[in-house]
Amino acid sequence: MAAAAAGAVVLAPMAPLAQEGVGPVDPVTIRIGANPTFTRVEFAGVIGARSQVRRQGQQVIVRIGTTAAPDVSRLRVDPPPGVTDVETRSVRGGTELVLTLAEGADAHSGSADGAVYLNLYAKAPEGQQQAAPAITQAVAVTSQATSDRVALSFRWPTPVGAAVFRRGEAVWVVFDTKARLDMSGASALGPASQAHWTAGADHVAVRLSAPENLPVSASNDGATWTVTIGGPAASVGGVSVNRDDTGEPTLVANMAGATKAVWLTDPLAGDRFAAVTALAPGKGFADRRQTMDMTLLPSAHGLAIETSVTDLAVKADGDLVTITRPGGLLLSPPSAQLDAAPAEAGAPTKARFPSLILANWADAGHAGFSARYRQLQDAAAAEAAAAAGNPRAPIEMRMALARFLVGSGLNYEAIGVLNAIIAEAPNMAGEPEVRGLRGAARASIGRFEEASADLASGALAGDPSAAVWRGYIAAKQGDWAAARQAFSAGAGAVDDFPPEWRARFGAAHAEAALESGDPAAARALLTYVFSQNAPAVDQLAARTVQAKLFEMDGMSDRALAVYTAVGRAPLDGVAVPGRLGAIRLSLAKGAMKPDAAAKELESLRYRWRGDKTELAVIRQLASLYQSQGLYREALTALAASDNLNRLPGASDLVADRDAIFRMLFLEGGADGLQPVQALALFYDFRELTPIGADGDEMVRRMSRRLVDVDLLTQAAELLKYQVDNRLEGVAKAQIATDLATIYLMNRQPEQALQAIWSSRTTLLPTAMNAERRALEARALMNLGRYDHALEVLESDSSAAARAVRAEIFWKQENWAGAALLYEGLLGDRYRNTAALTAAEEANVIRAGIAYSLARDGVGLGRMSRNYRQFIPNARSKTVMSIALDDGTGGAATVGDFAALSASADTFAGWVGAMKTEFRQKTGGNRPAAPARPQAPAAAPAARPAA
Repeated sequence: MAAAAAGAVVLAPMAPLAQEGVGPVDPVTIRIGANPTFTRVEFAGVIGARSQVRRQGQQVIVRIGTTAAPDVSRLRVDPPPGVTDVETRSVRGGTELVLTLAEGADAHSGSADGAVYLNLYAKAPEGQQQAAPAITQAVAVTSQATSDRVALSFRWPTPVGAAVFRRGEAVWVVFDTKARLDMSGASALGPASQAHWTAGADHVAVRLSAPENLPVSASNDGATWTVTIGGPAASVGGVSVNRDDTGEPTLVANMAGATKAVWLTDPLAGDRFAAVTALAPGKGFADRRQTMDMTLLPSAHGLAIETSVTDLAVKADGDLVTITRPGGLLLSPPSAQLDAAPAEAGAPTKARFPSLILANWADAGHAGFSARYRQLQDAAAAEAAAAAGNPRAPIEMRMALARFLVGSGLNYEAIGVLNAIIAEAPNMAGEPEVRGLRGAARASIGRFEEASADLASGALAGDPSAAVWRGYIAAKQGDWAAARQAFSAGAGAVDDFPPEWRARFGAAHAEAALESGDPAAARALLTYVFSQNAPAVDQLAARTVQAKLFEMDGMSDRALAVYTAVGRAPLDGVAVPGRLGAIRLSLAKGAMKPDAAAKELESLRYRWRGDKTELAVIRQLASLYQSQGLYREALTALAASDNLNRLPGASDLVADRDAIFRMLFLEGGADGLQPVQALALFYDFRELTPIGADGDEMVRRMSRRLVDVDLLTQAAELLKYQVDNRLEGVAKAQIATDLATIYLMNRQPEQALQAIWSSRTTLLPTAMNAERRALEARALMNLGRYDHALEVLESDSSAAARAVRAEIFWKQENWAGAALLYEGLLGDRYRNTAALTAAEEANVIRAGIAYSLARDGVGLGRMSRNYRQFIPNARSKTVMSIALDDGTGGAATVGDFAALSASADTFAGWVGAMKTEFRQKTGGNRPAAPARPQAPAAAPAARPAA
């Protein structure tokens, strides 16, 4: 209000919001407004008012309860201050709008007036409530006025960028820096009136009312900008606007010192426009240029752009200002600026659609093809020679040659001509016919990715003939939904193509309809194809679709006959799908053996490549191999599809390969293979091992099989790869524990310690920590570091720790301590009359020897009473009898004890116990799950007739 009292009328802080705040008519209405402090985004409407807002780090996520993505083009084109990125994503049952905040930015949300609001701050406010924007910089504005002229001086402390221009009866002055304007010295406005100013987060703007007949000029003196309304008109220049050199439908303005694009809303008209500010000296755009998307206004300084679209993007970068839209601007083609060329008699003329091929383009005339080709080639060469260095030189004769070549099926030659045109004049890449014909030629020879890039050009937006080609490409790549959509968009142009192309497009559309579950449409399209006066070879693709319809209707014999006939075609692109269908049906009928089918499918893999046909052949071949138990061959065949991952159906082959690998190494399918064979298969395809619990389980199962047959080195290598390359945290520690166990079983204590130490982490389960301590102590013991090993065990009383401690005491000849521990490990085992295991027998023998060497008759007598009953069934009856001899059966000699010590090898018992534990961990003690080989691909399931 202080500014108003000083003679200026401050624009309402939320004026843009007020202009857009008409009652919502859509279920989701997004309204945007701004003041100098923050930008408010409101979500109104029946659904929008129930939006939910949450914060995740620097992202603010608004969940809107509709799967139809709301229109956020304005937010994307002109993000609010403090927002670096705006995107939408589909979630279950709704859509999420994700706004990424810049460093230091903040956001507050709430609900009011029947809407959910989000306040976005470029800089986090110091408190939750801020009554007024904190603009510390004040800029004095003074005026010098007469009856027909007024000069306003803006005295900035430092140089700033500005834009000065007229919109009807309003003159706008925009600066690229936030400030508060002191208008007290500008009360005299002469012929102008009603000076209003408003400050945004990164700019300040002034709007003055002034008659349209008064000229506007801008000048600069140091940091002071002076805007003059009235008086003599000043010349304006220094800003040029041209089409992008790449030919894309984008405009680029050359304006030295451009600083930023500022989007404003006119408080009276209610529309949006952009002002591009620039540093001094003065430079402006003198013309008024209008396109379908926008209007460039005359300016005294800087650049001004009006638009009625919501997704226009204006970006200032150095001395260049780029103006575009997501799909490109609607501009006249580059050829409109070329000089007119004399028409060549009989030359192929331009079609009414840029990507359309006309039947008469291939007309060679009475002189024949060679003469016609030379005539057009010579004319094109003369035109190219005359065009050297002339950007306005015509291209008509070169385009006539390209049309003739495309119409004659010489697509490689046509691509060369069109590439030469673009190389000579890069802006011709934005010429619709150049891009359309090159896309058609590339699609004709199977270069679908390159063709798609041409046909997706903004120059071909709205071209129905380009849509037909896009549908054809999508069908060839197996993207049936996209194919049907594109063919529908191009329906108005199909009949203008030559008969052979009408037949090819119709067959592709029919196949897309059939694969999409619409057999009625497929039949109607096949009728259209067969009605065309096209060569028989061009109708064969439609016959393949017809065979699929017969197959679907249960007429397999008739379908097989058609497949077989098509498979004899001289063109591989048509013959391979036909032969594939014949093989599939012959297998289902039992008329072909699997090995013969596999041999023929192997040859088909290399006859036609790069599209959905190759994918279908590979998948059929892999399924056949798997059904025969030839898993390596199946995985190898599926791996060949890696270079086809750009195709929509490639993900199915990846899923098949993962399923086979999972069946082999997670569900027991490989248990029937020899361990070495299974290991080789696993190593050759180990990149298929999934990350996570399933992958860990696969590796542990495989390593268990190797341990069972004492292939310890190979088992260790398998686990070491997992530890070094694939795992982190607890999972890594768990596999590293198994690795250390295998190293110890293989008598490699140094490697076992490295495995334990390199996988240390916090918060491991208690049981795992105990297991790792025991393994570490065992490794240290094997290295002779007995004291260190005992320190590691500390007061650990687990069975594994007591076993290691007992063995350390044994090696240290601490016979009393060893005897007590070995007896303690047995517990009350003597109460169970079943035969002792190897490990239990070794513990009995060692306990008896230790008591004898410790001269502990009481302990030896107790062991003798408790365990002498097991001697008759012992593995080493004599050894166990001597070890338990308490003196009643004769004294044992020193030589006897030496022999006993060698026999009581607890290491073998420990290894056996570890193998048993491995089998229990990995399910090896249970029968292997049966493999799940896939049956050979059968005929497609019958669909209900439409």
